[in-house]
Amino acid sequence: MARILIIAASTGKNLDLALKFKQSLEEKGHEGVVTDLCALNIPMYTPAAEKELTELTSIVGVMEHILSSDAMIVCAPEYNGSTPPVLSNLIAWLSVQSKNFRMLFNQRKVGLASVSGGGGQHAVMGMRMQFSYLGSNVIGRPVIINKSNPFKQSSIDVLIQQVVQ
Repeated sequence: MARILIIAASTGKNLDLALKFKQSLEEKGHEGVVTDLCALNIPMYTPAAEKELTELTSIVGVMEHILSSDAMIVCAPEYNGSTPPVLSNLIAWLSVQSKNFRMLFNQRKVGLASVSGGGGQHAVMGMRMQFSYLGSNVIGRPVIINKSNPFKQSSIDVLIQQVVQ
C-alpha cells in the first residue's frame, strides 16, 4: 500500500480533481492525503516575513506530509501561462525551513495534473521544471483537463499506477 500526498493548488475544479485522485487511490487499496494549499492561508514569502514568522505550523505540517508520503500528485491550474502563486509560495517557504530542504523532493515521484480554462500545458511545464530542479522524479504523462480534453478516469488510473510503482 502506497501513501500519496495530493496537493491542490487551487479551490474549485483542481480541488475536485485532487479528491478524485484520493478516491481512486483508496479504491485501489492505497492511501491518499489531500492538502488544500488555499485553505492553509500561508503568508506571502518575503525575506522580512521569514525573519518575523518563526512558527509556521502549516508549513511544518506540509513538510511532515511530504516526508511521510511515497509520492506526490500536484493538481494546479494555469495562471497567466504559469503555475499558481500559492504553489510557488509554498515551495519558497519550504526552501527556507532547513539547510537540507531538498530532502523533501530528492528522488520523490511527482505526478502532475491540471484543470484549466487556459489549457494547462504551461502550468504543467512550469511544475515539471521546478520539481525536476528540486530533484524529484516527475512522471512523464500528466493529467490535463480543459475545454478540448474532458475528464477521463483512465488518465487518473495511469498516473496513479506510475506514482505507486
